[in-house]
Amino acid sequence: MQTVKILIVDDEKNIREVIREYAILEDYEVVEADNGVKALELLSKEKFDLMILDIMMPLMDGFTLLNSIPKDKRIPTIILSARDDEIDKLEGFNRGIDDYLCKPFSPRELMARVKAIIKRTKNDVDSYYYDKLVVNFLEHTIKIDNKEVNVTPKEFEILQYFINNKRIAISREQLLNKIWGYDFYGDDRTIDTHIKMLRNNLGRYRDLIITVRGIGYKFDDEK
Repeated sequence: MQTVKILIVDDEKNIREVIREYAILEDYEVVEADNGVKALELLSKEKFDLMILDIMMPLMDGFTLLNSIPKDKRIPTIILSARDDEIDKLEGFNRGIDDYLCKPFSPRELMARVKAIIKRTKNDVDSYYYDKLVVNFLEHTIKIDNKEVNVTPKEFEILQYFINNKRIAISREQLLNKIWGYDFYGDDRTIDTHIKMLRNNLGRYRDLIITVRGIGYKFDDEK
């Protein structure tokens, strides 16, 4: 598989060092920038698969950097910030980030989130197989015992997102952001209703989708 290249943008050297150490253990290639201006320059010259981005930095903050990146240079992004503020999180998701993690953070959790995003964006596999369940991502079909299961487009998108983020707890807010879009104004019932329908359509495989109390759901095929 092609080497994954990550850009770490943070003005705290110790934070960059910790992330670099854990990323190297995963065989990722790492490039660092200590401010947004330098990061923007790197993005214009090199190709990256993912960016881990701090918000509060000198010269250019994280949000300004996101706004400054040309459309053809935009890449999956995880914001890593000391600001645990709902407004900042919504601002980040509205600007197209993929995830938001607050400092202090667990490097292992960060790497789990990185893996999930990389797997989703660099997925070389066309289908998912589990026992007699087959999900074809290119054809947008679900089959059980070689018989096609009828699901709505949203149900398929939810299942695909779950499969690409296996064993990671996903909040209802994340699902609303990723499946319905950042401007969708819904509530928990929207998600819960679709999950219920998807579970019903999966039949004997309904238990692959697990309810995580107080958070949302996760997909686990190694229970």
